[in-house]
Amino acid sequence: MPTLPVTAAVASILALLFLRLSWGVITLRRRHRVSLGSAQHDDLERAIRAHGNFAEYVPLCVLLLACLELNGAPWWLVALPGTALIAGRVFHAKGIHEPPPNFSNRVRGMKLTLTTVLALAVLNLGWLVVGYLK
Repeated sequence: MPTLPVTAAVASILALLFLRLSWGVITLRRRHRVSLGSAQHDDLERAIRAHGNFAEYVPLCVLLLACLELNGAPWWLVALPGTALIAGRVFHAKGIHEPPPNFSNRVRGMKLTLTTVLALAVLNLGWLVVGYLK
């Protein structure tokens, strides 16, 4: 049995989403013939930011998931925030590709993501305190 099965599953799903976001940027760069930046192409700018935002938040969350799982939290306590993170990242990616003024999926995605960061920080600290009090 793997040491971090839940984290491995969540990280693998997120890696596939990261590749999808990467491919979206590559496709638009080719279409618009832009090698750096967005050259004022709104669709390319949105794709770049969806990819960048993913890269900014996901590593910290995966690290916190792994810490929680390594410290002996039950699988479901790791799976819940992992699932919320995946959902948040999917909502954000969908929402950022929708032109303004419709930001509902983007906002929903960031709420889920930020709530997950907070929940993982609290869960990790709580799990450590409970572990030291035993």
